[in-house]
Amino acid sequence: MRRPLPRTLGGQLTAGLVLLLAAACLAVGVTTVLALQGFLAGRLDQQLAASGGRFAASLEHEAKPDADNSGPDTRGQSEHTFGARLLRGTTTQAAVVRHQSAAPVPLTDADRRALDGVPVDGRGHGIKLAALGTYRVSAVNGDDGDVMITGLPLHPVEETVHRLETVEAVVFGGALAVTGVAGALWVRLSLRPLRRVTATAADVARLPLADGDVAMPAPLRVDDPRTEVGQVGTALNRMLGHVGNALARRQASEERLRNFAADAGHELRTPVANIRGHAELALRHGEPAPAAVRRSLERVQAESERMSRLVDDLLLLARLDGGRPLDRDPVDLTRLVLDATDDARAAGPGHRWILDLPAEPVTVTGDEHRLHQVIGNLLANARTHTPAGTEVTVSLTADATDNTHVRLTVTDDGPGIPEELRAEVFGRFVRADHSRSRAAGSTGLGLAIVRAVVTAHGGTAEVTSRPGHTAFHITLPARDADS
Repeated sequence: MRRPLPRTLGGQLTAGLVLLLAAACLAVGVTTVLALQGFLAGRLDQQLAASGGRFAASLEHEAKPDADNSGPDTRGQSEHTFGARLLRGTTTQAAVVRHQSAAPVPLTDADRRALDGVPVDGRGHGIKLAALGTYRVSAVNGDDGDVMITGLPLHPVEETVHRLETVEAVVFGGALAVTGVAGALWVRLSLRPLRRVTATAADVARLPLADGDVAMPAPLRVDDPRTEVGQVGTALNRMLGHVGNALARRQASEERLRNFAADAGHELRTPVANIRGHAELALRHGEPAPAAVRRSLERVQAESERMSRLVDDLLLLARLDGGRPLDRDPVDLTRLVLDATDDARAAGPGHRWILDLPAEPVTVTGDEHRLHQVIGNLLANARTHTPAGTEVTVSLTADATDNTHVRLTVTDDGPGIPEELRAEVFGRFVRADHSRSRAAGSTGLGLAIVRAVVTAHGGTAEVTSRPGHTAFHITLPARDADS
């Protein structure tokens, strides 16, 4: 299996440094080995040329009884010098110098072919003999039409070259190990500013930038803005400044909008109540009124009631956005579900309402009125946006593992929520069917209030939907023992 390259920049730089040094060491090692091998081979060739083939030429003289001609001439010949005489391609004599005397060398057929294949040019060539090993030999023409071959062993050359290879392997290996460790430390030290940039970017990525007042991290300390890391740090500081300014402006805008909604709600509550009261008073007047006038008064009353609900919802959201605390009392959630379902059944008799409640009451700590509003909004949403005959199931369960949370689920088998609205279904003034929602008196804030109230209680609100199945899941912390 192929081993992957390092993923981090420091690892890649260190690996690249070690690989470059390894390539340089390999190039130096191969060059020095080849140079030494060529130099030593050249020295052998010089020795062969200096010998002039005397030892090989003396092999044709047979031993005589007199002292002047006692056999091959080994004077001045190095130990293990090889000599051979070829006549018309056939090796007639072959000997090697041992202890200043000539010892015959047994030749195989391969040895004879190798000797016959040596070019007669006086230059050195490498051959391998079965009885002696690797030799450097040169061939010259003799006086009698024969060929004289003289050779010196390559073993000392090979041993020297192998010793150099071992030394280079040890030295270069140690250099690579030391360079790898030192390079890793140096790269780690050099990339310290980049790690600060990464840590700051990670801190910003973990911040809840979607809403609320966000405290941006402090600017990075840039040691040298002329370096690449310094340029990245400077750019990040500039970007953090722009993001911080944008978040501050957004927060100020949200605060102004929240204050405006609260102020507008307070200011509208009195005139809306007055309009509603005058409309009710006019409708209760004993004198008969024309049908058109009575119809107009009824519309004024209905719209004033709708505006009153809108004002109340806006004020509630403004209070929740402002972080105003809710009541923290024991609340029997089971009873709230029963009451809200009874109200929904009376308001929507065409739907089928099913309850799935545990045998024991489920109790939480919170604001009873607001939690009742959450359940009522969910049931009103199911009733309003599904046709008659739809089955709506309200289930309440406690966490069976640690009893720290309770889960309320409202499920219906209606047409489902359009895919483009699922992501913003808990948004404000979001309507799946504008005309029907307005006709039913919806303000478009029901589900927004659900999420705001549940979040204020430390819970979560989620939705899953597909054609034929829509489920709103509300999770709330269970009532603890201290409460």
